[in-house]
Formats: sequence, C-alpha cells, structure tokens
Amino acid sequence: MVAGPLKAMPPSALIPQSLGSAGDSYDNALAETINGLYKAEVIHRRGPWRSFEAVEYATLEWVDWFNHRRLQKPIGSIPPAESLSRNGSEMVRWRVFSSIEAERPSGP
Repeated sequence: MVAGPLKAMPPSALIPQSLGSAGDSYDNALAETINGLYKAEVIHRRGPWRSFEAVEYATLEWVDWFNHRRLQKPIGSIPPAESLSRNGSEMVRWRVFSSIEAERPSGP
C-alpha cells in the first residue's frame, strides 16, 4: 500500500519491493540489528541533537568505528575492514564461522 505523494507517482518510478517474502522476520534481520545498534549507541545515547549536521557527523564517526576499529572475536579480534584487506584465508575462516552459526540449533 502506497500513501501520500507517492500514490500520485507512476508505478514505474517507484523502487521495486524486496525479493524476500512478505512478513518474514529474517528477511532483513542483519540490517535491522545494525540499525538498532546505531540508534542505541548514537541517536539515543548521545542526543538530544541540535542540528542535522551534528547527527550526520556522529553517524560518520560511528560507521568509521564500526568498520575500522570494532574488534570481532570470531575473526581473530581484528576489525572487519582489516579482515577484508587480508588474504583470502581470513575471509574463508569468517565464512566458515558464519555458516556454523547459521546452522546452530536454537533453544536451550
């Protein structure tokens, strides 16, 4: 359902819907997790904000930290960007860990 000014636009001008299934809570789980972290660590903790520019700058700082300085134990206690810049063996190890985590049964 499209509301407001978007309703007047021709369907060809609108962005197509995600290819994922409707109502599937796992469709965007990773993105939603990162958005939740961002809101908790930046928006709510460091606010109230005086300007859009202040939010924009804080966002840039947080994304830089998240990608370049946040240490990740599963990939050897190094930042994600460093893992990407290393040779392929580091990425293989990360993929193997990710697939093991994905296959792990849930529950106690």
